[in-house]
Amino acid sequence: MKRPTITDVATMAGVSVATVDRVLNGRLPVREETSKKVYAAAEKIGFHGTNIIRQRMMADMPSYNFGIILRKERQAFYQDFLAEIQLAVSAVKDRRIQLNVQYARSGEPGELAELLMGMSGRVHAVAATGPDHHDVTAAVTSLKAKGIPTFSLLTDLAQGVREAYLGTNNMKVGRSAAWMVSKVSRAPGKVLLFLGGHRFHGHSLREMGFRSYMREYAPDFQVLDALVNLETRRLTYEMLLDTLSRHTDLVGVYCMGGGMEGVIEALKDSNKSEQITCLVNELTPESRQALLERRLAGVFQTPLRELCVDLVATMVHTIENGMAESPGQRFWPAHLWVPESI
Repeated sequence: MKRPTITDVATMAGVSVATVDRVLNGRLPVREETSKKVYAAAEKIGFHGTNIIRQRMMADMPSYNFGIILRKERQAFYQDFLAEIQLAVSAVKDRRIQLNVQYARSGEPGELAELLMGMSGRVHAVAATGPDHHDVTAAVTSLKAKGIPTFSLLTDLAQGVREAYLGTNNMKVGRSAAWMVSKVSRAPGKVLLFLGGHRFHGHSLREMGFRSYMREYAPDFQVLDALVNLETRRLTYEMLLDTLSRHTDLVGVYCMGGGMEGVIEALKDSNKSEQITCLVNELTPESRQALLERRLAGVFQTPLRELCVDLVATMVHTIENGMAESPGQRFWPAHLWVPESI
């Protein structure tokens, strides 16, 4: 097959050969819209100079560094989260975006505050998930004073200072979980909630939503005091087995943060899966398998793809247009998976 030429690119793009030559060699300025048309045409027909055209275009593109702070680097959910952020960044063709990714090893506010401060002078904007605390708010305030906006992800932090929250409406997720437990359970009884920690704003809202629904619509159920599992598998496993030994009328479990692997393991080892309505957050290989085995009644999943596309666009917009006078919230409805969805 004949190798595509500059003339072929010009014909496909609807421009002159001289224009393609200028884009390819950077001899004279060319409008951004025209450069994009030439690049798209070159890419479509497989022109050998496509990469050169892209490099020429990128040389004139705005360049931004984004700081991303996630948790639990080895956990499947956060690996998926980063992959979706990278995908959203790669889809941006008119900006050059570099990611500076850091992971918090614990749920301690001091660690998150240190990671946030470490982004100073290195990035144009930061997106982070983690506990809410006055040390975290102080770090976000310091970044804001330097012109670096901070976006909270999944669970809110530094309200009134951070630029925006992006995630699910955690109050609604909690109420939805309570609705499921009250409707799916074979009979009223006791329900156990697991919190990742008292400083996770999203977990607190889920607990609030869960309890408010039960008080209003399912008063026959008794919601036990929530247990803090530090989002660890082993602690969650031990806590659930202990609760099962002391409360034989336990009918529901909702793990509002990490540590769901311990819940799944404990239900399996105790042979209580059929007796207990169990709900967790985020669809991972392990929670998916538990759904297939009907050890879980439902999984609430954050729509990461949509959230990450919105996050990248919002960060770019804020950098280019300035921070908002009133920090806001951007909610994405959680997806609900049940055994029959898989």
